[in-house]
Amino acid sequence: MKKKWLLPIFASFTLFTGIGIHDAKAATIADITNTAKEYIGVPYKYGGSDMRTGVDCSAYTQFVFSKVGISLPRTSKTQYQQGTSISKEHLKTGDLVFFNTSGSGVSHVGIYIGDSKFISATTSAGVKIDKMNDPYYWGSRYIGAKRIADFTENDFGEVKDAEIDFSVYASRGEVALRLADVLQLDTSETNTSFPDIKPSSNYAGAVEALKKMGIFTGDEHGKFNPSSPITRGQLSKVLVEAFHLQQQGTADEFTDVPPTHWANPYVVILASTKVTVGKGDNTFGVNDNVTLEQLAAFIQRLSQ
Repeated sequence: MKKKWLLPIFASFTLFTGIGIHDAKAATIADITNTAKEYIGVPYKYGGSDMRTGVDCSAYTQFVFSKVGISLPRTSKTQYQQGTSISKEHLKTGDLVFFNTSGSGVSHVGIYIGDSKFISATTSAGVKIDKMNDPYYWGSRYIGAKRIADFTENDFGEVKDAEIDFSVYASRGEVALRLADVLQLDTSETNTSFPDIKPSSNYAGAVEALKKMGIFTGDEHGKFNPSSPITRGQLSKVLVEAFHLQQQGTADEFTDVPPTHWANPYVVILASTKVTVGKGDNTFGVNDNVTLEQLAAFIQRLSQ
């Protein structure tokens, strides 16, 4: 899953093949990490390729890359023949990392996600995140890495998930849960059209309920991106539409939200209804990621 992100906006994907580095300008760092993490907990199955019943390591990497428009061969050994070799100190998010777990060369593959961590389908616990330099296992079994694609940051300068502390900041999924709760929505329907929200997801019912209200829509590829943060500007639009707010008299003006800014109408409404007073320095913080504390404060004021 970094960067300071706004909602990820992705260009159209095409299917890439070949053995060099793919020109993956359409695939972002957020896309590869969010897709990889969506399947944490999927069980391991030798030779398996079904994300519902179980996968082995190379089927998992093949599947994740296919979701961002990149074709990989089926086995870890043939995947090791792809792309360009990358030294350990130059690893980037999205690189494939390989290990010798059998004593006879390449036998395990995972996806590097930054901060010396990788995600893979393990025989012990299914799809999970591990440390590259784990002295008890992975560290001594590391063989090398291959760069299959140069994943880009999105148009809004998205960062890697590891840099977003969701014990401090609110994710889109968390916003959906809180809004569905305060609005007392029926969250029993868990089948959504968002490809990155499985029916078993904790967010599924809330996301679908809010989608029916027109509060949340997907990105260009229809994804909800539950693990992405949300900015104060974006949240202002969500709150105005969720609570059907209208402007009440005049409102404080913020220097970072001029009349030409897309979020201005929503911020003006929040300010006029005293849901927000800004940051105290004549700014609203329109591009700041929303903290859990701020989210709770907004919802409390709206619920009074």
